[in-house]
Amino acid sequence: MELRATYRLQLSPDLTFADAAALVPYLRDLGISHLYLSPSLQARTGSTHGYDVVDPTRVSDALGGEAGLRALAGTGLGIVLDIVPNHMGVGDENRWWRDPALRARFFDVDEETGAYRRFFDIDDLAALRQEDREVFAATHAKVLELLADGVLDGLRVDHPDGLADPADYLRRLRAAGAERVWVEKILAAGEPLRDDWPVAGTVGYEFLNQVQGLFVDARAEPAFTALHVEVTGETRGFEEIALEAQLEQAAGPFAREVERLEREGEGAFDAATIADGLARLPVYRTYVDPWKGRVAPEDERAIRAAHLDPALARALLLEDRGVPGGFVQRFQQTSPPVTAKGVEDTAFYRYHRLVALNEVGGAPGRFGLDVASFHAANLERAARHPLTLLVTQTHDTKRGGDVRARIGALTWVPGPWRERVLAWRALNAPLREDGLGPDPGEEYLLYQTLVGAWPIEPLERLDAYLVKALREAKVNTAWTVPDEAWEGAVVRFARAVVASEAFLADFLPFQAQVAELAERSILGQLLLKHTVPGVPDTYQGDELAALSLVDPDNRRPVDWAARRAALDALRAGAPPAPGHRKLWVIHTALALRARRPEAFLGPYRPLPAPAGVCAFTRGDDEVAVIVPVAPGAPCRAQLPGGGWRELLVHDDGLSLLERA
Repeated sequence: MELRATYRLQLSPDLTFADAAALVPYLRDLGISHLYLSPSLQARTGSTHGYDVVDPTRVSDALGGEAGLRALAGTGLGIVLDIVPNHMGVGDENRWWRDPALRARFFDVDEETGAYRRFFDIDDLAALRQEDREVFAATHAKVLELLADGVLDGLRVDHPDGLADPADYLRRLRAAGAERVWVEKILAAGEPLRDDWPVAGTVGYEFLNQVQGLFVDARAEPAFTALHVEVTGETRGFEEIALEAQLEQAAGPFAREVERLEREGEGAFDAATIADGLARLPVYRTYVDPWKGRVAPEDERAIRAAHLDPALARALLLEDRGVPGGFVQRFQQTSPPVTAKGVEDTAFYRYHRLVALNEVGGAPGRFGLDVASFHAANLERAARHPLTLLVTQTHDTKRGGDVRARIGALTWVPGPWRERVLAWRALNAPLREDGLGPDPGEEYLLYQTLVGAWPIEPLERLDAYLVKALREAKVNTAWTVPDEAWEGAVVRFARAVVASEAFLADFLPFQAQVAELAERSILGQLLLKHTVPGVPDTYQGDELAALSLVDPDNRRPVDWAARRAALDALRAGAPPAPGHRKLWVIHTALALRARRPEAFLGPYRPLPAPAGVCAFTRGDDEVAVIVPVAPGAPCRAQLPGGGWRELLVHDDGLSLLERA
């Protein structure tokens, strides 16, 4: 089946296979070719997300069982399924866990202590030994059967970096019949996806950060840095804050993993040296093969760039063969969760210079991306992984794409933003409770969140977001030791702010101006997502305005009837209503992809264009795209000769052209 575009659905007992089947006519009319389903194997009772599988040999009963999945596959859209090979839910529902002999065989258990490798620091998710061929066969039998039967068209592999040897795992998956596989691999800036991974590409976080950076004014970086220092008193850069958080994670929540590494290393390194090494890698992990003696050049560069303890560096580079290979393997499996928890789930909530940049796979220290660099990234993707997924929102993003675009648009008005922030701080100072929160950084996060997500209804959504953000930061409260007095004071402050007539009188006009400015960014990012090399993915409901915050806010029920009605109106020839412009851009672009599939599998050629404009053609100059990325930049470029037909006839700020 032609892979044109995917649509991510977060299945649950409230959105089953039958419910998804009812959406197929709408999604097909939108232009979607494939459903992209959250994990759908048997999860523990009451699971709301499916990542806590307890029986991978069965399709989820709560979602409709195997019959329901097979029926969904017969409705005309392909299916890409999210699978979770790294771990399973523990407990008596998991027969491999409750049997001590099977537990030792299937799971990565420390025979000496009984401790087990976890998914991140979550005690009720235990890591599997996929390097064992029998474990692989048992845990993948049902998925491979569904692939062989044509029920599934492809797989998304969750957290491959937790596996002992991701490349070997992916080769076995390919050999077993999985031809289309996407990996949830978080790549550092400039880090390529490994050539020896037989995959279609990643799940798209690189593109998300690239396209957001394209609409951030890099010239505003000094102003935002100065404002951040002025408001919060924090003078450190993001990298220093992230290292501090990673060290905290390695020495704290991951102490038992560090202790196991001490034993695996047979005393060669103490806990402090190991924790420091785990925290300092500039990438999520390396892929040294201690059993074959292979150290790739990328791995050597990463290890040397980390400035590790010299003896530890020699061991990881296989220059000291006295250190057991098992230590090297386990070290590599442990660094990804330390990095993820330290960076994404801690430092992103401590550093608030511009939170639009605090995104999965992002680097908040990088402020903006120029058009030439964006073109270069697209050309590299076209050459290496032309079927990589392209996303602007997922179930894991820290905020929805629309919210991120609004916050990013602040960079085009740095002076007015500074004036407003300082005025709001003075205006709202009497609302703060003595001796309690918010601290200056938390207050600055609140103002950015309000600009990005307004209107936030009901306000309980804001309450829940703030509590989660505070606990993730682990500064004044934490999940493990919550300070409910502090949290309550921050929530009450936020409620008082949004109830203040004086604040709203100043805030609402400014917020409206930013939202209008951001509309060009939102639509421009969408058009680029659907026309550059790669496969565009739409997160459930994101085809209309979606002012979502972090999970679980992004899993709220979707008004499908409103989306069906809006699409029907567009298909009947009505111009897009103000709230339907995202849907119109998506539908128009996907219709073009359906008419000219070869063009979107063909070359990508940047076009000469004025400053602040991204323009290119696809295929044999069959399609042309012009997207101004700076306010006031003209929507024009030097097009190849011949006749062109404009498809976005209701928008003079974007251009999608087809050969006449």
